[in-house]
Amino acid sequence: MAGLSRAGPIETITLGQVVRAALSSGRPSPRRPAHHWKVLRAIAACRTPALGGHLYQCAHCGQEHFVPHSCRNRHCPTCQGLNGAQWLEKQAANLLPIPYFHVVFTLPHELNGLVQYNQRLCYDLLFASATETLLAFGRNNLQAQLGITAVLHTWGQKLDAHYHLHCIVTGGGLRLDGSRWMPLRPRWLFPVRALSVVFRAKFRDGLNRLFESQQLHWPPDLTRCQKPAAFRRWLRPCLRRQWIVYAKRPFAGPQTVLAYLCRYTHRVGLTNRRLQALNPAAGTVSFDYKDYADGARHKSLALSLEEFLRRFCLHILPPKFVKLRHYGLLSNRNRSARLDRVRQLLAALPPQTLPPQATIPPLPPIAAPLLVCPHCGTRALILVRVLLPPRMPTPPITDTS
Repeated sequence: MAGLSRAGPIETITLGQVVRAALSSGRPSPRRPAHHWKVLRAIAACRTPALGGHLYQCAHCGQEHFVPHSCRNRHCPTCQGLNGAQWLEKQAANLLPIPYFHVVFTLPHELNGLVQYNQRLCYDLLFASATETLLAFGRNNLQAQLGITAVLHTWGQKLDAHYHLHCIVTGGGLRLDGSRWMPLRPRWLFPVRALSVVFRAKFRDGLNRLFESQQLHWPPDLTRCQKPAAFRRWLRPCLRRQWIVYAKRPFAGPQTVLAYLCRYTHRVGLTNRRLQALNPAAGTVSFDYKDYADGARHKSLALSLEEFLRRFCLHILPPKFVKLRHYGLLSNRNRSARLDRVRQLLAALPPQTLPPQATIPPLPPIAAPLLVCPHCGTRALILVRVLLPPRMPTPPITDTS
């Protein structure tokens, strides 16, 4: 079919291609915040001559090879692989030989409209409500301080709004007086129903404070909720239902925890591998998704380019917003001293009190990219020069893939 690209065994469609097709479609563009346009233009220019690049020449066959620069934007799936590997290497120093738990806190979809109009406020409130819930259970049940690493996700499988927080929690904590390590039962964190009740109450209280201080912005279909009585009526059904808190069984070891978390910290709403077909002439794109309502079966969803960009923009974070945060034992202030104290206490415990799978193996080094000539396959590429991006006015972005 003319104008149709399909993903084969080797990745052939990227988000950059889809964004370039959407921006060059000639259709009127909707109004978007300035930082949304900045992200879209960065992704559209990624791995194209618009950002400059490195020019190599093969010492074996003499052919030249141009490697365009990447945009390095945190919303670009093409640029997140190396960033994730580098983050993984840095975080190895924070691993402890203990079990870790994975807990997910999810906001009800009834709040989606309000969250979209108050992203920074509601994202901060989600972080605070979930982590304060876990830390409170650690203080009350163990008289100890837990360690938490939390990362925000805003999307579902269809690129729709699905606001949830992934938390990796230490299987125990440092006693509040610092005298000993307080372990959790190896296969049990805290009752999820109790976590859900406290999480819901903390988010409700925080939302009420934002309302009373008149910090909330209202979507058009919720302007009636600006009055206190109407706001309470709107929120009441949402508070009557149980909020979803999901806790997985402990990981097989600290190294597994970090590798698992790395995939979450540097994941964006849609990876390049899920893209299946792009048809610029028809203005459509299709991608793979898991239908969890149908046994997690893989299905294909086709969207217009305009609808695809609208959904993608739902997940562009506010400028300078920190989506990965550490709390408790792992909070940034004096973290090294706390972890050193924990390691001393763990070293003094009898060996049988620690799970046998908790040995921390060394992380594999991050390999430098191989400078292989695409023409002859020889590792003989020599850097000729670095090409800077063109000065303004910037020429149109061309697709070099």
